[in-house]
Formats: sequence, structure tokens, C-alpha cells
Amino acid sequence: MSVSMLSTFVKPMHPEGRKFVAIFAAITLVLFLLWEPLGWVGVGLTVWVYYFFRDPERVVPNEDGIMVSPADGIVSLLEPAVPPRELGLGSEPMTRVSVFMSVFNCHVNRIPAAGRITTVAYHHGKFLNASLDKASEQNERNGITVELSDGRQYGVVQIAGLVARRIMCWSEEGSDVQRGERFGLIRFGSRLDIYLPSGAEPTVKIGQTMIAGETIIARLS
Repeated sequence: MSVSMLSTFVKPMHPEGRKFVAIFAAITLVLFLLWEPLGWVGVGLTVWVYYFFRDPERVVPNEDGIMVSPADGIVSLLEPAVPPRELGLGSEPMTRVSVFMSVFNCHVNRIPAAGRITTVAYHHGKFLNASLDKASEQNERNGITVELSDGRQYGVVQIAGLVARRIMCWSEEGSDVQRGERFGLIRFGSRLDIYLPSGAEPTVKIGQTMIAGETIIARLS
């Protein structure tokens, strides 16, 4: 097998996944000692964990005036909604696009549009099914607010789900970020909500497959 063919199947793994792969690999060795068929089950689970924490490079479009999807997954909601209070985006409805990530999606999250982070806010909550509308209000979440160069603001909210119990956000308030830049990760199935800035026109529809950092989610007027 050539190097190019191998790279098609073997993707880089995010460092956050190394300890999980190590744990599953150790358990697999024990299972092989106990009973070989169980060992092969362990091999499958270890490969799945590696696959879950994959972190492939993305080709970020360089077109002006666009926003890209912050997550891999499926568009589950597209509607006006009042953003979470902690984002500081006001009490008026904004266009919300929700991307649901299954346990088979890449879970590294990316910045939709370049700007400066003005808010990073964590909210403790429940662990309801992330595909439910009420998950936006009741589930554990972490949100960031980004100010564009023209002063408009948008928000991105990482939402935990039934299985996802660990939200990670590496961004800090006051930091400048670029479109497609990695900013966080949610373990094992979850959802991201993006609250579009005023004047932005969504370019996606419910049920559409999204690729973080690549799929254009909206255009800025």
C-alpha cells in the first residue's frame, strides 16, 4: 500500500484522544489473555476510539464574506432563536443553525469567521439528547462570542448530549481567531449552535451534511 493510499484511511489523531486509545489498547491486551474473541472486540473498540478522535486537516475556503460550519454533522435546526444570555448578544432573536454530531463524526470544532473573541462562557446543565430543541437551554454548554472586523457579532455554542460529558474550549477572551481555526472539542456525540450576525444569510438547509471548516454555512452581506 502506497503512502498516499495509507493517508486516505489513516488520519491524524487529536492529542486529547491518546489516553483513551492507550486505555482501550491496554484493556484489549487483557481481553486477549482471557479469551481471544473478546480481544478482537477490544481491537474494534480501540480502532473506533482512534477514529472518533481523528483530526484531519481541512481546506478552508478563502472567499470573502463567508462563514464556515463549526462542526461536522447534520443540520438539525434552522430558525430564529434568542441566544443564551451569557453570550451577551441581546434578547432579540438571531438566526440559529444547529449542527448535530453523531458519535461517528469528527468532533473537533472550528471557528466560522475571523474576528476577536469577546466572551467565553461555560454553563452547567443537564445531558438531554442533543438533537432536542430544549437542549440549547437546558444542557451543559460552552459558548463563545466573536466580533467581526465590522463590529457585528456572532455566537457559537458547544452543547453536551446524552453521551458527551466533556466540553473542551481552547479559546480565550481577547484572542484573535481565523476562519477554520480549531477552538474546541466535545467527546462522544453532541451539537453546536451558531447564532449568525445581523445581515448574514444562511446557505444551508435542514438535513444537509456539514464539514467543519469547509462547508459554507452563511454569507455576510
